[in-house]
Amino acid sequence: MSRTAWLWAVVILTTVALAATFLVTPRFPVPVPGAGTPITPFGWSGQLSLAAGDGVRGTRDGAGMQARFDDPWGIVVMENGTRYLADAGDANRIRRITRDGMVSTLAGGREGFVDGTGSAAAFHTPSALARDAQGDLYVADTGNHAIRKVTPEGVVTTIAGTGEAGFRDGPAAQAQFNGPIGIAVDGSGRVYVADTYNDRIRMISRDGQVTTLAGGDAPGFFDGTGSEARFDTPTGVAVDAIGVVWVADLRNDAIRRIGPQGGVTTLPMQPDLPTQAGLRRPLSLALTHDGNFYVGELSTGRVMQVMRDGRWHALAGDVSGQRLSRTAGLAIDAAGSVHFTDAGSHRVHRIAPQATGVAPAPAVVGPSQDDPLPQTAGRWPLQPQDGWHEVVGTLGEVRGDYQGESRHHLHGGLDIRGDVGAKVFAIADGKVSSPSAAWNFDGLSEGLGVGSLDYIHMRVGRTPSGDLLDPSRFQLLHDLSGDPSRIRVRRGTRFAAGDALGTINRMAHVHLSIGPSGYERNAIALGFTGFTDTYPPRIDDVALFDTLDQPIDQRQDGRVLVPRDLQGVRIVVDAWDQVDRNLPRRRLGLYALGYQLLHDDGTPVAGFGMPRMTLDFLRLPSDDAVQVAYAPGSGITVHGSAVTRFKYSVTNTVRDGQWAEGTWQAGALPPGDYTLRITARDYSGNEAQGRRDLKLRLQ
Repeated sequence: MSRTAWLWAVVILTTVALAATFLVTPRFPVPVPGAGTPITPFGWSGQLSLAAGDGVRGTRDGAGMQARFDDPWGIVVMENGTRYLADAGDANRIRRITRDGMVSTLAGGREGFVDGTGSAAAFHTPSALARDAQGDLYVADTGNHAIRKVTPEGVVTTIAGTGEAGFRDGPAAQAQFNGPIGIAVDGSGRVYVADTYNDRIRMISRDGQVTTLAGGDAPGFFDGTGSEARFDTPTGVAVDAIGVVWVADLRNDAIRRIGPQGGVTTLPMQPDLPTQAGLRRPLSLALTHDGNFYVGELSTGRVMQVMRDGRWHALAGDVSGQRLSRTAGLAIDAAGSVHFTDAGSHRVHRIAPQATGVAPAPAVVGPSQDDPLPQTAGRWPLQPQDGWHEVVGTLGEVRGDYQGESRHHLHGGLDIRGDVGAKVFAIADGKVSSPSAAWNFDGLSEGLGVGSLDYIHMRVGRTPSGDLLDPSRFQLLHDLSGDPSRIRVRRGTRFAAGDALGTINRMAHVHLSIGPSGYERNAIALGFTGFTDTYPPRIDDVALFDTLDQPIDQRQDGRVLVPRDLQGVRIVVDAWDQVDRNLPRRRLGLYALGYQLLHDDGTPVAGFGMPRMTLDFLRLPSDDAVQVAYAPGSGITVHGSAVTRFKYSVTNTVRDGQWAEGTWQAGALPPGDYTLRITARDYSGNEAQGRRDLKLRLQ
């Protein structure tokens, strides 16, 4: 080989080696666990269990399963197994859960901005928690725009923030934040803050100086260094052992990372299953000892395991029917178990590695059905608040997607007719819990969440001309071209009953929804002034089908002939309801349906002593149940029609938020004449009488 050829070979080999090194070396090195510390496995199966909280909103201390939380958010776990959590809402306190499950209050208990010890201290909507090496807690005190410190003895001090919303770096006592929600502490004691409504990541040094690590003067989605980068409503922050800061960038649906030199990049996400829905509104973060992490989502309630290279899988929530509400805080103990708060369900949970060969036991999830309804005093969301308004939609009704699918989703609340442009008013006192409480700006489904109530189909915080109703509570953001882009309402903002929330958009009604997504409750239970329903539901038709959806309609002597050798029979009921003072054409959905088999003499068939109530809409199931509850032909099936058809599949089951398909097994009865009787009820207890019976002949 000539010298020239040899030099070129060296160059080529060196280039290849450097390229290979670049490709396999992580952009940010992975922290190396200590000797003997196991690596966190990817894709592990966890057993979800309830740690504390009975699912009823409140502030009761005591044994874990009887304890009550209001808006549990940040959580940390100590070496001895003690957990601390920030409880917001009306609680405004720091709670402690011992290893044996006893819940007590460490500090706080009223809304305010006061340092002190125990109950003498006051917080305003405390959110994330972090801890330092000495066991002190750090609190993102969102409503006070401040960072607080709590000792193990319950002594509360303010380490940064003036109590007023703003943006200012410098000495901690003069620095300003704007609704900080996320917080973390590194090994040297520096405090990192997700300054949520400033859209920045801030740092508090050990000598009390506040600086900005990254983020600019407006929300956006840009990678870059320092102020060149943009975040949009960051809510979670964590820092690993090598100084990389990880951020849950809520409204960008992204996990961001800030290197030691301030460079911001976005983590590319790669689901382990192609059918998994992508990251949606990441809310909280917790790091493992080996540099990977867990993420809690706002929109779906999922807890996701995310690896440093972007691979992820759903660990809990919306998995095997375990629907979670709002995974607001996450923490990991020494054994690798994940502890988290479900703010919308007022509970604290734990996910532990599942024992080999042991089937997971069902976990208690979601708010309790005993969770009290808002105190509305019968108010309506329109003026007059103490006078009657027309109801035009009820919980569980079938809805289409405007693209030809008439059975697309279930209606999640109560619709109240109103004039376009009319003001919408709060029907109960409430406090904003979500960091992103307003949605779908200028869209048909624009809405605002206040407490457990959602108000939808309105221009949030705006008059019909776009002017703000209350600039102190509604912030109008603009895009890069200067056009209005959305309304921002801070977590912790309070509204009183009667406060104006917005104006009705072109949907010409207000949609009221109660409860977190996946656990909506029937709003008729609020008891609106002047609302009455004395009309029994009307049954237009009762029809039978086989399992291939072929009609069973042959008749003999006025009876439907039902072959006993069919694999199963589906019963479909075409029915609807009306309420007092509504327009005659206004058809509403039913509350509960079922069926009963009677002998020809009217006595019940064995097993049918009482009607089998298979469908009820006390609580809303997920939209996956819409084609289980409703048969083909339901919804608005003709373009331009004003009539909704409700064709209920009463041999299927949709109850208590669960659903399953089923059939009636006619072959279980001997040949002969029978009567199929339908029970169809509205929420007021009225039952349909006409056309409820179908004469059958089994052969």
